[in-house]
Order: sequence, then C-alpha cells, then structure tokens
Amino acid sequence: MVRLVCHSVLLLTLSVLISCSSRKQPAPVVEIYQGKTFRDFEAESFEGDSYKVLKGDTLFSIAWFSGNDYQDLARINNISPPYNIYPGQKILLKKTPTSIKSKDKAGSGQTSKIKSNQAVDHPSKQAYGKSEKIVKKDSVESSIGEFPNQVSSWLWPTSHAVARGFSAKEEGNKGLDFAGNIGSPILAAADGKVVYTGNALRGFGNLVIIKHSDAYLTAYAHNDQLLVKEQEWIKAGQQIATMGKSGTDQVKLHFEVRYKGKSIDPLKFLPKR
Repeated sequence: MVRLVCHSVLLLTLSVLISCSSRKQPAPVVEIYQGKTFRDFEAESFEGDSYKVLKGDTLFSIAWFSGNDYQDLARINNISPPYNIYPGQKILLKKTPTSIKSKDKAGSGQTSKIKSNQAVDHPSKQAYGKSEKIVKKDSVESSIGEFPNQVSSWLWPTSHAVARGFSAKEEGNKGLDFAGNIGSPILAAADGKVVYTGNALRGFGNLVIIKHSDAYLTAYAHNDQLLVKEQEWIKAGQQIATMGKSGTDQVKLHFEVRYKGKSIDPLKFLPKR
C-alpha cells in the first residue's frame, strides 16, 4: 500500500515537471513579481517618436499620455487652434529635421506602439529627487525657456491626508486621492511650467498639468478654481488651484506623477510626513 502511494506521488511530481518544462512562453510577470520596484510604472508605454491617431484621441490626450506639452506638439506638427486631428494622422512627438521643413502627412512613417502587460524599466530609487541621474535633453524645447534635467525637490500638493493610494494594477488608481474641503489650496509639487489648464480630458474635471523636466509631469484634477495660466512658470509650493469636485461626485484632489508618460507612485517622490 505504501509502495503504491509513493508510486502515485512520483507520477504526479513527474507530471508537474513535464508540464513546466513544456511551457513555450516565459512565466507571466504575475508569477515572478514579488514586490520589486520594476512594476512601479504603468504597464502601458509609448515607444518611438510619433503616434498614429486613433478614434477618440485628442491632441490633449496624446500630449498627456506621451508626457508632452500639447502646444509643443501643435507647433511641431503645424496644427492650429482648435487643434483638430483625425484618425490615421501621424503626430510627431519630437522635433525632427522633417518636421521643420514640411507639414505632417497622415498615415506615413513609423508610429508609436502601445504595449500592455509587461514590466517597464525605470530609474532606481537613487534617480528620484535631488539624486536623479542627468539625462540627455529632449530635442523638443519649451516654448518658453528650458526645462532642467532633474527635479530639485518635491512638496505635498495639499495638507490633507491621503484618502486613496496608488495602485499599479491595470484598473487601479494611477495617483493619490486627497479628501478635503471646497476651496482648500492646491499647491505645485515642484518648480515647472503649466502646460495645460482646462477640462478637455475626460474624468479629470478642472485639471492643471505641470511639466517639471524633460521627463516629469504632475497633474492636479477635480479642482474648483484654476489660479494659473498655460505657459506660466511657477515655483514649488505656489498655489495653483482650489480643491473642488469637478468631474466627480465628491470633493477631492486627484494627484498624479508621470515619468515619460507613465504613471508612477507619487509617494516615491514626496517627503515623509
């Protein structure tokens, strides 16, 4: 009886080993992820220097998800207000010799690819804040001045406590949510230039987007009043808006930090409270 049981266990073990060795694809990320920092970034990412417009895209959304200033994209692609674009059009994300000499032609050239469900490399913790590594400057210059290669310091955008944290899951919260009161001051988390104010991005309400370097953007959503204008250079800690509930059913601030268009956990930047 004991011999029969041992024989069955051996067959089961061999079956599992054969099954694992016959796997043609690498193990899914979820099987090997154990809390390492390589998944701090959002799975979706842009590659390449251009993007092929899909139905529903706007110049504002393309700028947001690629980490750019929509006015820079408009200038590079010779797009005039009200910034109408159409499916199949190629939007250059960086200034190139071709973009300087001629207007964009729809559907031509290499387009960016959006990848899902994969780990994305990112700077180590030492690259955050003052110790961020110096990176090569982007060929796209700001319409006013130049951005620094690194963010010198980060501040909390509000004095209110975090009500909902960041989640790297596909449907997770891509930033921090702060519960508060109508009219509470919203502050810039770092020095930078305001690259967007308005409510054209669905789900964000009255939104402010600030560009801090060639790589970093922050977003402040659901505001009541917006106190800054596009293209305005501001300092860390400067009030940029008041807390509200635009685009949502409760008073709150939704705050995001994006590195080259990828959502990352703001707590990795903000000082400890």
